[in-house]
Amino acid sequence: MTREIVLDTETTGLSPRDGHRIVEIGAVEIINQLPTGKFFHAYLNPERDMPKEAEAVHGLSAEFLKGKPKFAAIAKEFLAFVADSVLVIHNASFDMGFINAELAQVKLPAIEYGQVIDTLAIAKQKFPMASNSLDALCKRFGIDLSKRTKHGALLDSELLAEVYLELTGGKQTALGLAAPNNKKSVSSLAGSVVQSSRARPNVLPPRLTPEDIAQHQAFIESLDGQALWHK
Repeated sequence: MTREIVLDTETTGLSPRDGHRIVEIGAVEIINQLPTGKFFHAYLNPERDMPKEAEAVHGLSAEFLKGKPKFAAIAKEFLAFVADSVLVIHNASFDMGFINAELAQVKLPAIEYGQVIDTLAIAKQKFPMASNSLDALCKRFGIDLSKRTKHGALLDSELLAEVYLELTGGKQTALGLAAPNNKKSVSSLAGSVVQSSRARPNVLPPRLTPEDIAQHQAFIESLDGQALWHK
């Protein structure tokens, strides 16, 4: 079983080094490249003001967030949800910088970058001359963007999960009868993604009943030799 977590954050600004904080985390679970419906979501009190530029992007005001939990209150629940799964993030250095800065503030260990797949890096390799923003990739793959009037961590995680499956061929390989159970490193996924499959060990029994076969044979005989495959 391969478990992956598709993750996104919203923040007060561009860098934790400038005192900016996470205000929303959204994450959805994928197992064997199929969304399971399980998710993690939290709005967070950043304990600071909300710049107008950031609020224009995600629509989250300081007034809305002041009654929300602080990161320290949800940190262990978040880490328990993530566990040791691979994280799938678009422009991973941005989100990981913020997540690890928040973890450092509450004296919890950082998440290793080796645990992360950056879908932006994959997209740039597949479409080197094109825009590879989340919006652009959704449009390229025909993914519905009608609900995305502003950025939102949970919605963007759900959209990114669809994009990720398109980028890695997951919509096709997820239909295979045998899912690969090996973890792939960031470097292998950032290049070409190859999914393996194997033959079914036992042939499935026919679904036709003796009655179905008899009815079909009677129908063939009623054609009196006029069936197309006799011509």
